Amino acid sequence: MKSGFIGIVGRPNVGKSTLINSIIGKKIAITSNKPQTTRNIIQGIYNEDKYQMVFVDTPGIHKPNDKLGKNLNDQAYFSINDTDIIMLVVDAYDGLYKDLYDFDEIIPVSSYTKDNIRDLIDTLKKYLPDNIRYYGENDITNKSIDFLISEIVREKVFNLTEEEVPYSITCVTESVEIGKTSYNIRVAIIVDRDSLKKIIIGSHGNMIKEIGTSARIDIEKLMGKSVYLDLFVKTVKKWREKEKYLNEYGFNDYKS
Repeated sequence: MKSGFIGIVGRPNVGKSTLINSIIGKKIAITSNKPQTTRNIIQGIYNEDKYQMVFVDTPGIHKPNDKLGKNLNDQAYFSINDTDIIMLVVDAYDGLYKDLYDFDEIIPVSSYTKDNIRDLIDTLKKYLPDNIRYYGENDITNKSIDFLISEIVREKVFNLTEEEVPYSITCVTESVEIGKTSYNIRVAIIVDRDSLKKIIIGSHGNMIKEIGTSARIDIEKLMGKSVYLDLFVKTVKKWREKEKYLNEYGFNDYKS
């Protein structure tokens, strides 16, 4: 049995989350063409009979503009210090930067076509240092269902809204009730000012309806059962600057 933790690092929007989803074969990290989509350390667990690789998806390292941004950088640096292998992801269009560091391996991959994903996995096996299984054989992530649901909703806000709106919101799953034939799920979309609340709701509620319809499809794939999804928007002023809310919304969990 060989195992280890592999930190996936790189600048924002280079495809770290897309890569981890491709390796695991399930959508455990949300993706967007906008930078700084990932806000939490997310572990994706890859299992074979004699191998377990724990891939650690991290927020992209960037110049922070607020306390949340500093928190995201802190998470990324924290994960680098707490892994066995570091995998730097770069966009091939920007150049491979191969002369900047004495890398042990350089492997070109495509997350969309899965080109060389198998080679990447087999190469990483050579560097796994441990001999225990950290998670169950059927586990694919360390995150809770509540977290995955809230992230799916946040992804839809990212993809359906423009400019500064996605960066000013977070999502919190408030309840998941199991019915006979479906789940009843309630998710809060947190914004930092009332003007954004109006944008998220949209004219006659059209935007929040579109967000909910799109999110429900992915949540049903995740849950394996039909879902009734109730979304509502709540204003929490300056939540990105207040330690209380960063704690409450799970952005400081990596410190515990």
